[in-house]
Amino acid sequence: MPPALIIVNGLPATGKTMLAQLLATALGLPLFSKDMFKEILFDTLGWGERAWSRRLGIASIALLVRVAEAELVAGHSCIVECNFDPALGLAQLNALGARCPFRPVQVLCVTDPAVRRERQRQRAQGSARHPGHLEAVLLGETDAAPPVGRLEPLALGGALFEVDTTDPAALDVGALVERLRGEIY
Repeated sequence: MPPALIIVNGLPATGKTMLAQLLATALGLPLFSKDMFKEILFDTLGWGERAWSRRLGIASIALLVRVAEAELVAGHSCIVECNFDPALGLAQLNALGARCPFRPVQVLCVTDPAVRRERQRQRAQGSARHPGHLEAVLLGETDAAPPVGRLEPLALGGALFEVDTTDPAALDVGALVERLRGEIY
């Protein structure tokens, strides 16, 4: 049976990173995130304007997929966390599946749009995130767009778990972990 690729997906500020970290710890699986690679690129290549950040984001996703491929080729399941674009992300993951088979398991984080915007405001005003993320610029882009709280799932097949992260205290991570174990082991 091919290894599982757990894909934690969702819009920015929907709780992907928090949930992915909890899942990785509970399942004992390696976790690779777009921001992990992007922040290394910020620190080595610099940051500045939004166009540069987008280019580094594209490079970060390519690195994310490549590292996941190395794990999958070795027969290891792993977790990737990213706000995968439905078209581009699907193409990248389908290409990955053509190179090395895996069982896709999606965890789609969704949240109330007003909560998402408030989280983005807190990010923009805080100092916890790397400054290269340009949170104030992202907040402006979000404020200019219609309110949304979800991405569509990637059409990969496999299991799909939609998780409402509006109230993190209400999450039953233990139940999700057990359902994921049933899919990956």
